[in-house]
Amino acid sequence: MRLDDIQPKEGSQHRPRRVGRGIAAGQGASCGFGMRGQKSRSGRPTRPGFEGGQNPLYRRVPKLKHFTLVNHKQYTILNVEDLADLAPKSVVTLDSLLEAGILTAQKGPLKILGDGELKVALQVRAAAATKSAIAKIEAAGGSFEIAD
Repeated sequence: MRLDDIQPKEGSQHRPRRVGRGIAAGQGASCGFGMRGQKSRSGRPTRPGFEGGQNPLYRRVPKLKHFTLVNHKQYTILNVEDLADLAPKSVVTLDSLLEAGILTAQKGPLKILGDGELKVALQVRAAAATKSAIAKIEAAGGSFEIAD
């Protein structure tokens, strides 16, 4: 055993530091807080989040809902049930859907979502699809491939 191994007994409590009880105690008069200034006053700490008068972080950040994504990718979305009226074995792309009148506007690359049922075998070429959409397309006997 060495002196640096010595520790107080588990659960023991230390005496609180007695400040402001004379110069001999080592923490007299200003109690270790210095001479003047905001941090030496009674009730000393500033409130949580205070940044010295600067507009604090909790007021600078936008509130409500969520932060908008910086590079948000906009997709033209379409559910699997909307493909049910197409002819079997046809190739489904963004251009073919616009020609067929199923889509009226192009808002970005095509993304297939998995809502609804599909009984027709189709060759779907889209930029993205959900797992459930791919499963329904392949269960109907069709295929899905990622196209840019």
